[in-house]
Amino acid sequence: MNEFPWHETASRLQKVQQTLAKRQADTCIITSAVNQYYLTGVIFDGYLYILPKGDPLIFFIRPVNLLDERDNGGKPSKWAEQTKLDRQGKQGKPAKPSRQGWTVNEERRPKRGKPIRKPEQIPALLHELGLPQPKRVLIEADQMSFSAATRLQAALGMPEIGNISGEMRRIRMIKSEYELEQMRTSAHVHTKVYETIPSLYRKGMTDLELQVEIERQMRLHGSVGIFRSFGENMDIFMGSMLTGDNAQAPSPYDYALGGTGISPLLPIGANGTVLEPGTTLMVDMAGNYGPYMDDMSRTFVIEQAPDLAYRAHQVSMEIHRAIVENGQVGTPCSDLYHLAEEMVKENGLSPYFMGTIQQAKFIGHGVGLEINEPPVLSPRSRDLLEAGMAIALEPKFVLPGIGAVGIENTYIVREGKRENGWDSEQKGERENDRKGEQVNRWESERENDREEGQTSWLENITLFPEEMVLLS
Repeated sequence: MNEFPWHETASRLQKVQQTLAKRQADTCIITSAVNQYYLTGVIFDGYLYILPKGDPLIFFIRPVNLLDERDNGGKPSKWAEQTKLDRQGKQGKPAKPSRQGWTVNEERRPKRGKPIRKPEQIPALLHELGLPQPKRVLIEADQMSFSAATRLQAALGMPEIGNISGEMRRIRMIKSEYELEQMRTSAHVHTKVYETIPSLYRKGMTDLELQVEIERQMRLHGSVGIFRSFGENMDIFMGSMLTGDNAQAPSPYDYALGGTGISPLLPIGANGTVLEPGTTLMVDMAGNYGPYMDDMSRTFVIEQAPDLAYRAHQVSMEIHRAIVENGQVGTPCSDLYHLAEEMVKENGLSPYFMGTIQQAKFIGHGVGLEINEPPVLSPRSRDLLEAGMAIALEPKFVLPGIGAVGIENTYIVREGKRENGWDSEQKGERENDRKGEQVNRWESERENDREEGQTSWLENITLFPEEMVLLS
């Protein structure tokens, strides 16, 4: 069950309402699926109408039974159940995390909403509810089409329009402990799927044939399938796998690496290349095992690989270690990029860094409900690391005639006393999960090197071994 507890809803809504007050706006209208889910726990076709104070309104087109007392099976809907608890004045119990997600049994306020067929009905419904017509409205202009925005503006009597897209992404950038636990859960399952890859490999396979087998494991392990991303030119299907010189192929999409894909309709990723001895295979499949995602890339070697591949892969791991040692609350993201860039130059690997023909100019990004959230670790980034951020760090190299090498981990920016209950409990779980497999030496070193009293650090939640894995 992935519905989040009421205190999460209230906290998120409050942040949006603070933005309304700061911008001196009368309302904010949310139409994107990701922000509807973030604020309500559901996705619908319609308008989430947020006021500066009080609960929001839902004007919905589909599904028509969104606020019904009973669901399609005739059972009381979860919202109806929560509304009943609220009316009876019963106290719910707090939500508790589990490996399967969060169980929610605390009460939630009843939702206020009305079914509509078109936005032109909204003014009359506002009048019916005793609410004034808005004069200044914030919309998600980065996601809403021009025609939809102008129609909504006309329907509301031509109020002044502003954009809240950037603020919504910044609000979602800082995660609560509930959200971070969702990401840890996804990363735990993600690791389990990657552990199956050596057993799925067969000599003579193509990259696409192996990807199909991995996708099957992903779905069997609970992948939701969709790979949520923000912005234009971000199409992809469940992740990317690159082998040999396909890793050099530029792509129109704004991902770290490209690949030609199997069709001009989706020119990214695996293209049917046979997995040949002496080449590498980079696996960057989606960590979408719940609403909140993690991001992890690992490199596999087909039987053997040249020394250059191992050397470049080692540098990628060393960049991770350097950023973990230097990254803490208040660190500029641009400083971390320049740190990585300098290490690449010192090792003579600049021509291969983040591509060859087309080189990406970032080494990391935020992750959460979408795979590409702020902050961005780029040379011109103005972002500073803040507690509660989740960042995917992916310094990679593309080697002609060999393929891509390097790793991608997801880190949580933590602040506070390091020896907390979750750390000690989860450390034991992680060691048990590995069952004798090689433990990444850096993690052991970090455990030994941690200074007592340190109050800011990066927590790695992606725990599949970082060294290149042999496929034979």
